[in-house]
Amino acid sequence: MIGLVGGVGSGKSELAGIFRSEGCEVSDSDRLSHEALLDPAIASSLRARWGDRVLSASGACDRRRIAEIVFSSESDRRFLEALIHPWIAARREAAFAAAPAGTRALVIDAPLLLEAGLGPACGRVIFVDCPLEIRQARVAASRGWSPAELARREAAQWPLDRKRALADHVIRNDGDPASLRAQVRAVLDEVSPV
Repeated sequence: MIGLVGGVGSGKSELAGIFRSEGCEVSDSDRLSHEALLDPAIASSLRARWGDRVLSASGACDRRRIAEIVFSSESDRRFLEALIHPWIAARREAAFAAAPAGTRALVIDAPLLLEAGLGPACGRVIFVDCPLEIRQARVAASRGWSPAELARREAAQWPLDRKRALADHVIRNDGDPASLRAQVRAVLDEVSPV
């Protein structure tokens, strides 16, 4: 099992896509967290705690409003994590159990991999390194976040130096797709030779 860690906007999802194309089963925790908010039981728990202010006009959970709450309050963030992390873990375990024969590796793409205690389950942890300026440009383009918003969200995670220190491998993602693929292949060949 391989775990991916790194800063917001570092390109963990890009790496995950390369691992997928190299024959790995990838669990995308961001995607699963979006799906978790569609679960009626989770939505009901969120409404019970925060009221209708977390709902969009259509009545669905509004991720932006939830983010405003949880990135302003550690206790609210912990409440949300305690609610959705087990939901995500169950789906990840089911997907990994159903991985086809010949799958080269199981990969967890999770922003809070280490914070959630998943590091020890991974045979290897990869830190995706990317300069801050590039990460800021990426999240501004893809999510409309300011540098301050990126910093606010990263403050809710372990410091990047700590994540890097706990990683078995560091892959640099500074915008060169060929180099990125070569680095992923090198790590994959080391941990799961064909």
